[in-house]
Amino acid sequence: MKTNAIVLSKIGSASHAFSNQEITLPALKQDEVLIDSEAFGLNYADVMARRGLYKEAPPLPCVIGYELVGKIIDVGNKEDQHLIGQRVLAFSRFGAYAKLVITKLNAIIPLPNAKAEIAMALSTQAVTAYYMSDYISTIRRNDIVLIHAAAGGVGSLLIQLSKLAGAIVIAKVSSDEKEELAKRLGADFTINYTKKPYEVEIESILKGRRLDISFNAVGGASVKKDMRLLGSGGRLFLFGGAELLKGRWGIFSKLSFLRKMGIILPVALMMRSKSILGVNMLKIADNKPHVIEACMKEVMALFESGKLVPQVGKVYHVADISAAHNYLESGKSTGKITVFWN
Repeated sequence: MKTNAIVLSKIGSASHAFSNQEITLPALKQDEVLIDSEAFGLNYADVMARRGLYKEAPPLPCVIGYELVGKIIDVGNKEDQHLIGQRVLAFSRFGAYAKLVITKLNAIIPLPNAKAEIAMALSTQAVTAYYMSDYISTIRRNDIVLIHAAAGGVGSLLIQLSKLAGAIVIAKVSSDEKEELAKRLGADFTINYTKKPYEVEIESILKGRRLDISFNAVGGASVKKDMRLLGSGGRLFLFGGAELLKGRWGIFSKLSFLRKMGIILPVALMMRSKSILGVNMLKIADNKPHVIEACMKEVMALFESGKLVPQVGKVYHVADISAAHNYLESGKSTGKITVFWN
């Protein structure tokens, strides 16, 4: 079976990395479905893959992407034929930048009415946020929570989930516009780190107290800064490496990124009663798919009850995939970016 796909053909700039090609799909397995895609979402991992910085990405040429909205048009098991025609939100282990996408039965969620761009904002990024804030950890009332990249897809949801738990939220952003968004979402304090060092601002806000939680999608030097700001019992969730994208010198940029993060000894964490939790949702999906399913159900319940409002970002046509990637990489985006086929 053949289909059109946006293929990552080479590492580099968005304008040269992608090409629209016809690819061949394998035969469906018993536990799989075939989806005719309506739209797919962009994630920062996509940018990392295009830049050659994401080792989990398939070898080139490949089709990247983790999530899509579309209709099931075929199933691998005859007993699942009742699913044909259903509109669903689906997760995929890469491959979502294709018009026809194969994915697992346990990676789909019925989506009869919601707009695709809203569904995209409730998919990978919402599951990531919920997994950190509610599934593997608990935010308690009056906890002081720092959220890096607070106006992005994950960050905007973390603000809401933290406030639902009664936390005091410090939102770190890169522009006045993003500060306003963070405030609208409920952040108690906002910091535009382009104006002054964020760690200095936080010390002023804390007035002798320490952070309880940091949600860090940046990495690099911010890790050491956050560890100094954490109090006893504090937790740092590391779920991204946006600072790595600033580098332009290949392996030297990677080494600099790691050097800035520093060496953290387990015994030091024990003695100071602090913890670092690494989060890679692709690994969770590979080894514990039931966790993704459980988190998605909770996210949908919060959305349907009006407690969680997804932030829809810009919408693009598939022909403008380069522009979509450039916008996400620019650091100016807010909310979720969605790419439509039609």
